[in-house]
Amino acid sequence: MPRCPHCSVEVPEGSRFCPGCGAIQSSVSQMPTAVAPPPSNPTPGAPRTGTGPLTGTIGRLESSASFASAAFKPGQILAGRYRVIGLLGRGGMGDVYRADDVELSQAVSLKFLGATFAGRPDMLERFRGEVRNARQVSHANVCRVYDIGEADGQVFLSMEYVDGEDLSTLLKRIGRLPRAKAEEVARQLCAGIAAAHDRGVIHRDLKPSNVMIDGEGRVRITDFGLAVQTAEGVAGEVVGTPAYMAPEQFEGKPATAQTDLYALGLILYEIYTGRRPLEATTWDGWKSQHSHVEPRSPEEIERDVEEPVARAILRCLEKDPAKRPRSALQLAASLPGGDPIAAALAAGEMPSPQMVAESGGHGATTSRNGMLLLGAFFVLLTGYLAMSPAATDLGLAPFTRGHDALLSQARDVITRLGYTDVPRDQATWFERDYEPMVWRARREPSTHWRHDFAPEGTPLRFWYRSSPQPLRPIGGARVNAEDPIPIAEGMIMTRLDAEGRLRNFLAVPSRVDTLPPTAVATHVADLFALAQLDTARFHEVTPTRRPMLPFDVRHEWIGDTAVRPGVTLRVLASWWRGRPVAFGVRGPWDDPVGQRTRRGNPISSAVRTLITLALMALCIASGSARVRTGKSDWRGGLRLVNAILILGFANWLFAAHHTFAFDAEGASVLRAFGDGLVAAFLVFFIYVVIEPEVRRRTPELLVGWARLLQGRWNNARVGRDVLVGSVMGAASASGMALVNAIPTWLPFQGQTPVPPNTDVITGGALLFGQFTAIPLNVLGTTFALFGVWFLFWLLFRRMLPSAIGFAVVMTLLALGAENPALEVPGAIFDGVLMAYVITRHGLLALMSMWAIRLMFLGIPAPFSPTSPFAFSALVAIVVPAAVAVAAFRIGSSGPDASARGATD
Repeated sequence: MPRCPHCSVEVPEGSRFCPGCGAIQSSVSQMPTAVAPPPSNPTPGAPRTGTGPLTGTIGRLESSASFASAAFKPGQILAGRYRVIGLLGRGGMGDVYRADDVELSQAVSLKFLGATFAGRPDMLERFRGEVRNARQVSHANVCRVYDIGEADGQVFLSMEYVDGEDLSTLLKRIGRLPRAKAEEVARQLCAGIAAAHDRGVIHRDLKPSNVMIDGEGRVRITDFGLAVQTAEGVAGEVVGTPAYMAPEQFEGKPATAQTDLYALGLILYEIYTGRRPLEATTWDGWKSQHSHVEPRSPEEIERDVEEPVARAILRCLEKDPAKRPRSALQLAASLPGGDPIAAALAAGEMPSPQMVAESGGHGATTSRNGMLLLGAFFVLLTGYLAMSPAATDLGLAPFTRGHDALLSQARDVITRLGYTDVPRDQATWFERDYEPMVWRARREPSTHWRHDFAPEGTPLRFWYRSSPQPLRPIGGARVNAEDPIPIAEGMIMTRLDAEGRLRNFLAVPSRVDTLPPTAVATHVADLFALAQLDTARFHEVTPTRRPMLPFDVRHEWIGDTAVRPGVTLRVLASWWRGRPVAFGVRGPWDDPVGQRTRRGNPISSAVRTLITLALMALCIASGSARVRTGKSDWRGGLRLVNAILILGFANWLFAAHHTFAFDAEGASVLRAFGDGLVAAFLVFFIYVVIEPEVRRRTPELLVGWARLLQGRWNNARVGRDVLVGSVMGAASASGMALVNAIPTWLPFQGQTPVPPNTDVITGGALLFGQFTAIPLNVLGTTFALFGVWFLFWLLFRRMLPSAIGFAVVMTLLALGAENPALEVPGAIFDGVLMAYVITRHGLLALMSMWAIRLMFLGIPAPFSPTSPFAFSALVAIVVPAAVAVAAFRIGSSGPDASARGATD
């Protein structure tokens, strides 16, 4: 019985293919081992076939008889720098020589393209492609390819010389590998293939003869002659070695990472059992075997094979590529002792983002722990809602007049004061009326003024602006009291309190003065009535405050109200040509020189400035180095940029002021896009600088985030991190509610309740805009906080002191400007909570914590089904609860829901 000239396996009479390596047995000297069958009856539309290069470089010299017919002799200098030592091997594509690079004084292998193929442009291009693709991959388990050259008219490539034995020869010599060695080889194979896939290179011809074991026992993957970039796969191209081709390769489908993983599974099967999982002798036989036959489990053949190994190998051999592992790193993680990150760090290498994503195992929480976390979330949610009457602005007084009712009231005010023109554009918004509230809080016991606030109404103010031309804000996408500047003719601005009482009015008069001056002040009674002020309690005084707008008459009155007797109010009004153009009700809390109550803590402001400078210094110092090394997660950074731009556009769509005038809308969207680009650039720059540093030192903190960034939102680790973050965010918000509720029960000075989210109260599009604004806020904030934590890690190099430093900074950042006795403990609680989350659970949990905290604080509570904002409140409660429930289900489900049966 004849033997295959490539692997010495006996070939049955009449068989065209070697059952050992799959090589064609006719014209072997002219055909490589990696082939597709030539069609016997070519037909239009038939799949293209291809040929592959010489198989793996063997680190042993051929016999003298073989060398006698070699084209190059020992000692011969090629291309001016390579001294030939001997012939290493021969194949269908050409010869491989051992040589010394005399310029660099290192051993190399020279792989020549045989004369048969040198004249074929397609084979020459494939030879060049091997160099291009192999040079993309730099890894300890991949044979390095250096360059391409020419000697005596023959094209060759230079590559790393591997002094060892190919895996095919080794397995034929000793059978299966011992379990410990098999696990070591398997992990190194996975690492090498993962490195290639990370660079977008698909090998397409993995087989034992293309795997070298060097003298130190280290795996080297060779022969990228059939490799392609991920985007270069050609439908209809059938290439590979039949014994190691995936079912989709036989069908001519473009190769993917899962194609290589199928071949890798076949190799692992052999190294663990010493046998192939499938056997055939013809092309059609191999195709049928790979496409339809289910291999036996390796543990049925060799009892020494552990069940997790057998399961992992069989997953690689799934006929459907979607059922195979997502990546070589995921496969490595599923093998016993599989920790690709630990292996990379031990080898002094930076783990790739893909490696980080595949580490950490399933990441699923147990059902018991998941239920405990979910239960804790709903206990905290219930507690937050229960504390809201004592802790929030809306708990001080019932809010009974909604947006539409106040809008109607504002329009009635304008009409009643003599302005009847129909506006072309208008805008409305709520804002917190902070100054009167904090004025009382600093002068009265909290147990008194908080229980006595109801007659004044909810501390909210409703603004309405109208204009005969489009309102075009300059500083942002939203209209406010100062943007655009109220100077255009015909602009009207009205402010009401939550009970519909007039508090401010401004109307810009015409620039064309056609009416004579007049000293008549009209609508005085109407102004007092609209403000619900009793004229009997006020008396006129000499005007002391000059209005901004032109006037020919002005008056001022001082007095008080029955609701707040003894608190002096000042009423200001001015007229132009007989019509009121300005009106305002001022209290003792309104500083006469226009200064507003300080709302920020100077310590927090100083710390925020220092953090900004420190992050800028870190980015500038290490940014260029990170970019030069190519270790930054550019793909992840670009996904972040896309997410920020999409969210920014959605936020503009829902929350911006739209005029429905083409020029104004065009300018608005361009401004929003520009703002989004700036925000995206800042986040991108912080990410590509800080993420590699964290990945190199503490990659376990990025596992959940790396998986989410890959689009694996239904991964168990992602669900677990989000659930943990949800509980911590609920705890943070509840702690804030408790701090602000205590003054309702115990006397404290200066502390006001938790303000409401005015956009949620407004409802409509602004409500949905909030759910695009929150992730935008979270991305920028948490990356900055993550950068702060990393600065401390660089300083201390240990988790505990880094966590303490981070907690201190977070405490300082959380300080408010009201009552330190309450705010300092609350800030410490927040700082410790965030330090725990970031050091124990990582970036994704911190993001989730921040997002849920914002959602909780956005709930307009106390909730009442009869309130004007009942629907918005219900949505604001349901959304974080739905997030927590979904996170629980995903986090307790084990592997990705999209790939049941897969392991992470």
